[in-house]
Amino acid sequence: MNSRVIAVATVLALFAITFAFFNKQRLFAPPPISGSKDQLHSATILHVSGAVGPESLVFDSHGEGPYTGVADGRILKWEGEERGWTEFAVTSSNRTDCVRPFAPELEHVCGRPLGLRFDKKSGDLYIADAYLGLKVVGPTGGLATQVATEAEGQLFNFTNDMDISEDEDVIYFTDSSTIFQRRQFMLVLLSGDKTGRLMKYNKLTKEVTVLLRGLAFPNGVSLSKDGSFVLVAETTTCRILRLWLHGPNAGQVDTFAVLPGFPDNVRRNSEGQFWVALHAKGTPFAKWVTSNSWAGNALLKFGLNFKLLHTSFAGSKPHAVAIKLSDKGVILEVLEDCEGKTLKFISEVEEKDGKLWIASVLMPFIGIYSL
Repeated sequence: MNSRVIAVATVLALFAITFAFFNKQRLFAPPPISGSKDQLHSATILHVSGAVGPESLVFDSHGEGPYTGVADGRILKWEGEERGWTEFAVTSSNRTDCVRPFAPELEHVCGRPLGLRFDKKSGDLYIADAYLGLKVVGPTGGLATQVATEAEGQLFNFTNDMDISEDEDVIYFTDSSTIFQRRQFMLVLLSGDKTGRLMKYNKLTKEVTVLLRGLAFPNGVSLSKDGSFVLVAETTTCRILRLWLHGPNAGQVDTFAVLPGFPDNVRRNSEGQFWVALHAKGTPFAKWVTSNSWAGNALLKFGLNFKLLHTSFAGSKPHAVAIKLSDKGVILEVLEDCEGKTLKFISEVEEKDGKLWIASVLMPFIGIYSL
């Protein structure tokens, strides 16, 4: 008998045995979070006209914006109700075929801007483009120019997020996988891939240094208020890691927080606390799969499409979760849209002037929630 057939049959048997011990509805249902507030459904929706997937949000030094990168490779700027969204920048000059709001097969051509950060001193906007590496564009926008594309001879394969140390002229950023690209992000989760890296780019010397390697889907990045440490979300393991940059623990890594789901971007507020967006809560099935790489790889062998893989992982009910952490990693507040009435699959939470601006890598809108 064909070895592949035997392998699939074995996997199916193991799945059957596993599912026999669980209530199937509970297996795929997003679990409740103790102490959370189901209030995000009251958020106001701001549609991103003609675009999908505003993954990251940032305001410039004048308080204008937000600016956001969308799935067709553009960076848009919100200019108020009268003007709406305007095109601010692009990461690729090859845009002839970049006419559809969502075309994953063209992301490597059109670019896919993810994490955005302004350099407060220069006014330049730095862009983590999933396929094209670190980019930068001036205060007036236009075509972004290249900053960095590789480290130690290894090309960036899935550039994801960043934060900028203004004092040290250094950019800390993640490359989520050296094997899979952004449009294959479900494969990063399911395969047990641990090839992700946290790096830093020195703006003065133009050098890229690898700080951490062997990470399981490193994602959001945020510096502490005093610059003593940098946080990196490790999506697959549902935790936030802390790398100490200065002080007696410099160079050491520890677990800053363990979360009830899969973190995306991390953003610090003015008080030094951190907002973490969860792409989805950790259903029993998702946690079982990420704890057993053989199970995830078995799912991949079935040839399921993205929607089915995503549903099996994110749960049967779309939802939204935003978590506020103290500067010590203590969970201070959990806000949810448990039923996904308004928000779902959020990717970033930016606190500004008493409001939370909430992004989503999959939806065609952002949410605005008043604190």
